[in-house]
Amino acid sequence: MTQRKPSQELHRDLQGLASDLKWSAVELMRIAGRLSQAGNEPDAQAIMRICTVMRAGEARLEARADEDRLQAAHV
Repeated sequence: MTQRKPSQELHRDLQGLASDLKWSAVELMRIAGRLSQAGNEPDAQAIMRICTVMRAGEARLEARADEDRLQAAHV
């Protein structure tokens, strides 16, 4: 049972980081919307590209957390 504890912590950490990325991307999308409304389309588009990268990172972290959880279940 003690072998699973570090794995569970890693799983929680990875999911926490994924959640942080998701929240940050949502906030940046709001900022991008305001920039676009203010006529600053180049910066709005740049922020949207950053959000795309962040969401991909979020998905990778979630997948890694799930992988780790499954491996821990088989140990």
